[in-house]
Amino acid sequence: MKSASIKLDTAGPVAPKSRLLAFVTKQLREVVPPTLFFAIGFNLIVLTTQLLLADYLIHFANFMLVTLSALIVGKAVLVANALPFFRRFDPAPIVQPVLFKTLIYCAVVFLVRFLERLGKYWLAGGTFSGIPEYVANHFSWNRFVAIQIWVFVLFLIYTIGAELNSLFGSGELVKILFTRRSSELKLHRRQRVRALVKLSRLTETHTLDELRDRNTAAHMEMIDLISKLAMRKTPSTNNAVPPRAPESEN
Repeated sequence: MKSASIKLDTAGPVAPKSRLLAFVTKQLREVVPPTLFFAIGFNLIVLTTQLLLADYLIHFANFMLVTLSALIVGKAVLVANALPFFRRFDPAPIVQPVLFKTLIYCAVVFLVRFLERLGKYWLAGGTFSGIPEYVANHFSWNRFVAIQIWVFVLFLIYTIGAELNSLFGSGELVKILFTRRSSELKLHRRQRVRALVKLSRLTETHTLDELRDRNTAAHMEMIDLISKLAMRKTPSTNNAVPPRAPESEN
């Protein structure tokens, strides 16, 4: 009885730790990809800009500050993903959620960057009544807007990649870009996508009763498409050695 009570006592705190670990892992999975993407993108922008301005002895920005800005953008992605209306256009054609999410991301980053600049002004001894004068006369709007334009372009690329990855399946886009090298596999993938598109159109143009009726052309076409998807072979099965026939006993 004592051992049972000890087990019950020690098993209690494990659940909150596991939930906390799962929450932290989920947050890291969401914040790391955009942070890395924007860290690379921002540093490339700074590098190319410094190369262009090197002849004029003009220093544009610090790579460390730009990398920290990428971390701020990554946190802004978490805030945008948590908004209740963020996935409003997910059922629409892919161009609509891409543009909508890009604009939401840019709006959140704009607000965060603007509040960050106001925070620096406040820490430097600024007053609340002096904010309008600071924003109107001392705020570097040209640089702020130029960076915001690049934020929009990078977010557009990031959102397109994220939407395509969600469309193909989680992690599938990375496999297509970096691990799929067989031309035969590309051919199979193209055929599979075409079959899925035809199957989707078939479900849109015919009712469920028509698809269930074995005597209709729609049902026969659906079965044919499903059969093509099921019979798709991988390169490994094409190159597999056929099994040997069992030897007869003498």
